[in-house]
Amino acid sequence: MTSMTSILATSEAPFSRIKIRAGAVVFCGNEVALIRRDRADSTHYSPPGGNVEDGEDLVAALSRELSEELGLDVDRAEGGDLLWVIDQRVTRPGPTPPPRKLHLIYRLHISPELRDTLAEQELDELPDGSHGVGVIEWIDHRETAELPIFPPIGPALAALADPRAGVADAALDAVTDENYTWV
Repeated sequence: MTSMTSILATSEAPFSRIKIRAGAVVFCGNEVALIRRDRADSTHYSPPGGNVEDGEDLVAALSRELSEELGLDVDRAEGGDLLWVIDQRVTRPGPTPPPRKLHLIYRLHISPELRDTLAEQELDELPDGSHGVGVIEWIDHRETAELPIFPPIGPALAALADPRAGVADAALDAVTDENYTWV
């Protein structure tokens, strides 16, 4: 007999669930913290952050994720404004239909003294319970346009006149199967 849960799971359409990811571009001068993840066949970067848990406040989620990944106490940083929103609808491997994900990218600024206290690597829990290691790299924001960053904020990040520059439109282009291949 098939359980109702498995019927619901298999009948769920791709992108019918919505997840929210709170992330940040954390600046120290012109440099921004990105997490580099090396895989057997690829390397990619991401801004620190993660999924918002059910019922969790967005700012609390951002604070939790930055503490977990960088060891950053956001109360010691400046800023916190929402910089960009990216709508992700990308097919990915796995047994469950992919969710639609909204990436909320905030902007923070820290001092060199605070930067010196932050983590240099981040442990990423894998589905089998083991951990992958992400390396925290500080990269000049003007040199990010061609980096394999997900969500793809590199061109917008590189286009900032300076780390505190305003943006005309917070909505970056949607990430879909038409313009992105899952790696």
